[in-house]
Amino acid sequence: MAYLEKKKPEGFHNTKMQKELILQKLKKKGCRITKQRQMLLDVILQEECASCKEIYYKAKKEDSKIGAATVYRMINLLEEIGAIRRENMYKIYCSMDCGRENACVIELDDHTVLKLSAQRWFMVILEGLKAYGYADKQQIASITLDPCLKADD
Repeated sequence: MAYLEKKKPEGFHNTKMQKELILQKLKKKGCRITKQRQMLLDVILQEECASCKEIYYKAKKEDSKIGAATVYRMINLLEEIGAIRRENMYKIYCSMDCGRENACVIELDDHTVLKLSAQRWFMVILEGLKAYGYADKQQIASITLDPCLKADD
């Protein structure tokens, strides 16, 4: 499960109220409130999305006519008005009970490709943590990965 961090204004914990506040800010900015923008806002507020592309695919299921450029423009607008922050947009969160097959795909330097389910991925990481003395009897509750990190960071 991945997430797009949403900035929640104080007192606006309800998604309907959040949506109304965001729509007001968009109107104030001079933006038209189209059905597609409303649908995109619903997708963003109701789902945890990792990227614009993920938002696009979820929105495409609801409206086959929506274009990727519309999604990117909406994300930029939401960021401009302070409704979202993209700094955590590409972090990936996974828990042991995820049940996903191919949750982790690793390519070795000899071009061998390993496709690990979420459970297998957790086992490999836990055994590595134990081997290096980082864990003893603990179990991994979740893993968050930031794939945007560069090797020299």
